[in-house]
Amino acid sequence: MPQQDENSREPSGLIGSAQRALRVLEIVAAEGDGITAKAIARRADYKLSTTYHLLNTLVHEGYLIRLGHGRGFGLGYKVGGLYNRLSDELDVDDTTRDELRLLHQRGQAAAYYTVFRDTQVVVAAVADSAEFPRAKPIDFGFHEAAHATAFGKAMLASLPGRERLDYFAGAGMQKLTARTTVRLRDLDFELDQVARSGVAMEIEEFRPEIACVSAPILDTANRVVGAVAFSVPAKEFQERRWALERTVRAGAARFSRLRAITEVSLNEA
Repeated sequence: MPQQDENSREPSGLIGSAQRALRVLEIVAAEGDGITAKAIARRADYKLSTTYHLLNTLVHEGYLIRLGHGRGFGLGYKVGGLYNRLSDELDVDDTTRDELRLLHQRGQAAAYYTVFRDTQVVVAAVADSAEFPRAKPIDFGFHEAAHATAFGKAMLASLPGRERLDYFAGAGMQKLTARTTVRLRDLDFELDQVARSGVAMEIEEFRPEIACVSAPILDTANRVVGAVAFSVPAKEFQERRWALERTVRAGAARFSRLRAITEVSLNEA
């Protein structure tokens, strides 16, 4: 029998019922209002009786609602409170969302805003459209594969060598495509170039047929605190590269100025 990979093993002490409840919550979120208990049970591969117990608990606690006239289930209003609190932690407000939407429109590409949360690079907001969709599975809260994303490179390039080494010791460098850089020495060389140029890019390193470009956001002390980025189909990237680079640099400068205004206002308050 093959030995299980060390990183794929679940840690001891996990509570199975909590995992099952969270799985149900994720299914309802993915499917939207109106999914039935039977459909949830099929997707989760749970017994119907177990599914009803989990649904009843989540409804009672306010994380799901039972829709009228037997129309199934939907997300509850407590989820919105959790989202708002996490948005506050990631420094995302209406101004940030509006600016990102404008950047999306100017770049005619899916746009991303990322920040540091402790030692993680986290996607704090995404602006996209049917014409210019995001690179899946990147969404609010995405915090993986920084070594293979342009916004991850833009932010990791600011870390000193020891902090960078510590980051990859915990996060690893998974090979996501044939073009993903997985040797730390090679990535260090690239990140040093990113730090000098002020722009990061990747072509089919995170996902096949997707390319991204990013620029860092600075605080008033000239420290990298976040990044903005675009993603586009890789087949379009060479033709659009310089226009995207100019626009993402301008967007990062705009976000940096907005952050400076916020910092000054907080200091004066």
